[in-house]
Amino acid sequence: MARFTSVPTAPKPERALLMGVETRHDTWPLDRSLDELERLAETAGAEVVGRLTQRLDHPVSRSYIGSGKVEELRHMVGSLEVDVVIFDDDLTPSQQSYLERALGEPLKIIDRTALILDIFGLHARTRDGRLQVQLAQLQYLLPRLRGMWSHLAKEQTRGGIGSRFGQGESQLEVDRRLVRNRIAALRRQLRELERRRGVQSKERLGSAAWRVALAGYTNAGKSTLLNRLTGAEVLTEDKLFATLDPTTRAYTLPGGRLMTLTDTVGFIQKLPHNLVDAFKSTLSEVLSADLILKVVDASDEDWQRHLRAVERVLADIGANERPALTVFNKVDLLEEEDRRGLAASNPGAVLFSAATGYGITELQERLAREAASSDRLMSVLVPYREAALVKVVHEQCQVLQESYEGEGTRLTLRAPQRLAARLTRFELDH
Repeated sequence: MARFTSVPTAPKPERALLMGVETRHDTWPLDRSLDELERLAETAGAEVVGRLTQRLDHPVSRSYIGSGKVEELRHMVGSLEVDVVIFDDDLTPSQQSYLERALGEPLKIIDRTALILDIFGLHARTRDGRLQVQLAQLQYLLPRLRGMWSHLAKEQTRGGIGSRFGQGESQLEVDRRLVRNRIAALRRQLRELERRRGVQSKERLGSAAWRVALAGYTNAGKSTLLNRLTGAEVLTEDKLFATLDPTTRAYTLPGGRLMTLTDTVGFIQKLPHNLVDAFKSTLSEVLSADLILKVVDASDEDWQRHLRAVERVLADIGANERPALTVFNKVDLLEEEDRRGLAASNPGAVLFSAATGYGITELQERLAREAASSDRLMSVLVPYREAALVKVVHEQCQVLQESYEGEGTRLTLRAPQRLAARLTRFELDH
């Protein structure tokens, strides 16, 4: 007989109920949107125990959902022993406060934005990633402070001792000032990090490496592709936002051209605007890329909506004019007939599987062609004192001919535009 009984120490997952409203303006089917919300909730560590939906012309201004649905929600919360209700759309501070009062404590009411911010807080690893999440969280919190101090407001309405000092309003103003000061401090720190990143970006520009940024819906397989091409060991999980902070790795293309590949944060439909604003310094990696590789999960039936969501965010940050190539990942999960249909309907795209390696050679060759598309054909004579430049040429250019002469190294090559500018002074007349 054992002397000790083991006691589980892992925290019990919160029981979550999803609440969705369908309006005539929606562009996504409600059931698909709630499927994604469920995956987000599971990523945050919750156990989804139920769903409730309502169809409305537009959300109710006071409570977001109708009064009858509030009552139905209250009964479901009790019968399913729910800890948190997650709304699929953003709630105003007053709507959230009303629902909290109507459904009673200790039940939590949160919206999609709060859930995404929570997940980002869990997954941010680098200093700038954490700062950006904190900024977005505080911007979300600021208009909701009044509801958090409602218990002091209630004390004032009762009258009696202590009710004449306005402690609720006083504390509210103190908290608002503290939050605003913290927001200003975070913005200063992020501007400094952005300045440093700009210096690093200029250094990369000077190296003449061809730069590719991976952009795509979360869980499209960007990190798996980065690992497949570069041998990196970036975390890959079948979870939304498994990786958050950008990762850059060097890679040599067929023909010897050096390339940098940057994996950026995954996008999602209804991505909070304040989160996009907070992450603009990270997403600036996309703005400085020579090519944006839009990675699409071909096995997801909503891939077209996902692609549109990605393109909306790229437009929001001013990256929609950058050269881009759409590529389809996870095609190993498709039937052969579906694969052929996808290729036929997207003739300029590349189909591959980062997990199995299918189509990777074709992708590498396509990237090499894209890198060379703007190259300039040159003949140069580089003095021996510029030996470091010759080394860069071999890393960054396609060298067609090379010979050694008395004055220096003679090269016929295809050079990217940035490096061609450095080589112009050594160019030979034809």
